[in-house]
Amino acid sequence: MRKPIRWSTHSSTIAEIFFLGALVFANGAFAQGPPQTQAQGTQANPLPLSGKLGQNGSVKATQAPVPGTTTSVDTINPTVQVQGPYAGSTSSTAKMPFSGKLSLREAIARGLEYNLGTVGLAAAERQAHGQSISARSALLPNVNGTLGETVEQEDLAALGVRIKVPVAGFVFPTIVGPFNFFDLRAHLTQNVVDLTALNNYRAANETVRANQFATQDARDLVVLAVGGAYLQVIAAKARVASAQAQLDTANALFQQTSQKRAVGVAAQVDVDRSEVEALTQRQRLLSLENDLSKQKINLARMTGLPPNEHFDVTDDVPFSAAPPVSPDDALKQALDGRADLKSAEAQVHAAERERSAAKSELLPSLSAAGDYGVIGTNPSQSHGTFTASATLRVPIWQGGRAKGDIEQADAVVAQRRAELEDLRTQVESDIREAYLDVETAASQVEVALRNIKVTEEALDLTRQRYEAGVTDNVEVIQAQESVTSAKLDYINSVFAHNAAKLSLARSMGRAADSLPRFLNFSVSAQ
Repeated sequence: MRKPIRWSTHSSTIAEIFFLGALVFANGAFAQGPPQTQAQGTQANPLPLSGKLGQNGSVKATQAPVPGTTTSVDTINPTVQVQGPYAGSTSSTAKMPFSGKLSLREAIARGLEYNLGTVGLAAAERQAHGQSISARSALLPNVNGTLGETVEQEDLAALGVRIKVPVAGFVFPTIVGPFNFFDLRAHLTQNVVDLTALNNYRAANETVRANQFATQDARDLVVLAVGGAYLQVIAAKARVASAQAQLDTANALFQQTSQKRAVGVAAQVDVDRSEVEALTQRQRLLSLENDLSKQKINLARMTGLPPNEHFDVTDDVPFSAAPPVSPDDALKQALDGRADLKSAEAQVHAAERERSAAKSELLPSLSAAGDYGVIGTNPSQSHGTFTASATLRVPIWQGGRAKGDIEQADAVVAQRRAELEDLRTQVESDIREAYLDVETAASQVEVALRNIKVTEEALDLTRQRYEAGVTDNVEVIQAQESVTSAKLDYINSVFAHNAAKLSLARSMGRAADSLPRFLNFSVSAQ
């Protein structure tokens, strides 16, 4: 005959301890268990479809023919078009004190350091480098420490524990606790073999290289923008000087005519005519001075100076022949040295690496995890515990995710290869167009010089005739206008030639280094 089990207070304490131990074990096992592995594995990082970086800005020197017929020898209209961030800058005066005199050397240096074109792409380069570090973290060990303190009280009945009490009137305690335990632990995870993560990292490195080359190319564009703006200021300053000389001549003619009128030698209409000419020349001077101020403000905006015209440019860039470089040699140098071309090539490599990452999603991966720590009710009653695990993940079916990633990566590779091919043809067109502009502008400079000589000779002869009383001052005014036009044509032709040489230097790459021999001027790159 089986005897009934008798529960005592001691027995209930033992049962409580039993359940308490079970709960502590369950919580402790959860605390020290290995980290959960990613169910779907590492995924390829998608790249933008286009490899063209960053900023919607551009700098381009162009020559357009003057439309229609004209009596001037000036048949081309040169411009340096600056758009987007290259037209702005951050302040440069705090770190580079400004004396109020701006040389071409200093303007280039300030532009390379503070123009938004280089500042923005330098920031993009740092961002890409940070993304590369983040991608690398998936390949390196990850170690984390945790410290947890747990206080619990459990209702066994609520957890589904049913214990029948054999002694009538005795109630078994169903409330366990409160009890506590702490867990101090270090967790280690490591991807041992993960080709997707590896190719993500390689793609990120190629993107960093692309951004580095893009920053170098931005420096070439800044040289073109700042150099072109400086040349425009020089041309505007020369126009003001020419207009001032013509105003002085017109005033002298007006005084001479007024004196003749006073002695009855000249008619009043001649006086009026010469006065109108003097007033016209004065208004022309005011317009050109206004244009000079605007050009100086534009230059200041590109170089980080205060946006005003209260400074002087100290350098002049006269006409000089272009360096003796053949178009084929220039093209070879451009294909070997253009930073934007290298950036596009790096973008293609990044896309190819990312396609490899997408294909690697179909391959097995191996990871390891482990932890070590101490667990107990308090530090003096703690014990060391550890876990170690290795996981081999074999993709079987992911709903077509890998196939979709591969298709996206293929599209990116195709687009970036097309952009690279287009850029190669653009480099060649840039070189050949720059050569054509240089030749056209050089020819116009020669014609403009000859025209100045002819118009000045005609003005001298007309003045002699006027002083001899053979003619009135109409011919003198017309001859004077011809000289003014001829000098302005020459100024415009020299600017066109220098701008074309500047564009050729940019088209060949490393403009900051090659600019001195193209403009026959000493400029140091930063």
